[in-house]
Amino acid sequence: MNDERSRRKKATFGWPFSLALNHLLDAEPWARERLAPYAGTTVELRNPPFPALRFEILPGGRVQAGGEDAALIVTLRPDALFNLARGKEHFLRSIEVAGDPALASEIMTLARHLRWDAEEDLSKLIGDVAAHRLAGAARGFVAWQVDVARRLTETLADYAVDEKRVVIARSEMESFAHEVASLRDAVERLEKRMQRLG
Repeated sequence: MNDERSRRKKATFGWPFSLALNHLLDAEPWARERLAPYAGTTVELRNPPFPALRFEILPGGRVQAGGEDAALIVTLRPDALFNLARGKEHFLRSIEVAGDPALASEIMTLARHLRWDAEEDLSKLIGDVAAHRLAGAARGFVAWQVDVARRLTETLADYAVDEKRVVIARSEMESFAHEVASLRDAVERLEKRMQRLG
């Protein structure tokens, strides 16, 4: 009973994601071709603390929510959303995969190259010019958010190092480590002299 409820829960939360993923896959025939050989295989997506989602790969390379015994588990680390704002390569470093290595390779290829053309979808609803302006404004807003996050991080790091001395600067730490190593060497030399004399 609990297993059935758990499967229904995974399928319920997964269907909006599967619709969005199928929208992307429908726009990219090469992506469906890469997934088609894995028809009947289940992939589980984990993004703690949210519930895990399972997707079954269908013939033709589309997906549907649900499935049994995942052949591949894709886990997004907690920093994935922050890294997505920093760029695709940072985001990809936040993904961990476990299971079928061939399928993992295909999923990571899709993660690298599958793109949503938001401007194209918007143009179907509001026209080309408005979609272009709205997409440009969204890109500008995201770039602004990333710049603010970067500047805030740099400012907090400078404050922690220079003002409050909560964190030691790397150069100071390296200097301290060098001095400790020199002191250790001097103590060892002193011990050897004492052994020769005693």
